Amino acid sequence: MLPAKMKTIEIREFGKADVLEVGTRDLPELRDSEVLVRIFAAGVNGPDLVQRRGHYPPPKGASDLLGLEISGEVVAVGKNVSNWSAGDHVCALTNGGGYAEYVAVEATHCLPIPAHITDIDAAGLCETYFTVWSNLFFNQNITKNDLLLVHGGAGGIGTTAIQLGKNLGMRVFTTCGNEENCRYVEELGAERSINYKQEDFVDVVREAGGANLILDIIGGDYIARNIKAASADARIIQLAFNAGSKVELNMMPIMLKRLTYTGSTLRSRPETFKSAVASDLVKNVWPMFEQKKLIAQTHKVFTFEQASDAHSMMEAAQHRGKILLSPN
Repeated sequence: MLPAKMKTIEIREFGKADVLEVGTRDLPELRDSEVLVRIFAAGVNGPDLVQRRGHYPPPKGASDLLGLEISGEVVAVGKNVSNWSAGDHVCALTNGGGYAEYVAVEATHCLPIPAHITDIDAAGLCETYFTVWSNLFFNQNITKNDLLLVHGGAGGIGTTAIQLGKNLGMRVFTTCGNEENCRYVEELGAERSINYKQEDFVDVVREAGGANLILDIIGGDYIARNIKAASADARIIQLAFNAGSKVELNMMPIMLKRLTYTGSTLRSRPETFKSAVASDLVKNVWPMFEQKKLIAQTHKVFTFEQASDAHSMMEAAQHRGKILLSPN
């Protein structure tokens, strides 16, 4: 018997981390293509912080609650759902609503919890693996020994990109802010960690032949520096602008090097695209968990009552891997 009400994390008003507070709502209504999931845990991600500040409104029809990835138990299925049943344990990419005890999510955006991954740790997989896989590797030709440069290597996106790049045969270089994080990412598979406070990543990467693929969440002056560090015919993928998005840029090297500069936000992509990525992850990536080539990277699990602390930790970049929230 499902309860009528559920615990949630609400935004009292747009602002700093302390605006988050525990609330109560009715359970979400279930559409024919969705499953209702009782949540074990939810991942904390950069877009959650931006939405909390009032700068990332949810898409039309999506929940206004934060939370873009979860793990949990299926407790009800829509009438058009045939691939999941009540009692199944899943991890899922949501369109919002993960900061709650229950969430309704498209059935085709759910994935089985990979082998050797706990129910809690699985909550931190979908947002980063969907994001990294769809931007870097999905429908792309990856050449072994190509150099992948990952900025922010110790975070959720970074640790995912390092592990995937390494397992796909790439040389992975990454930037970090201290020596402890540098050692951590090298243990994950990075060939070279660059302490950006002590070294210029442009010099290091160019000495190695230039980056064939660059994943950046920093922006700001990194944008021009990425172009300098890139090899000919490289791809540069921008996923966030933690240091700002407005820059003055000389575009000539993009033409001379034949660079591809692109970026995306996952939440606004069509549901059919997310379903295709989910299917591709199950086929090509989830077996790596079974082979223990990939490992979930959970930094800390907070309770719903500690949501402000979780957001503060992420904003201070005090974490390695994923920060999670659990209603229990």
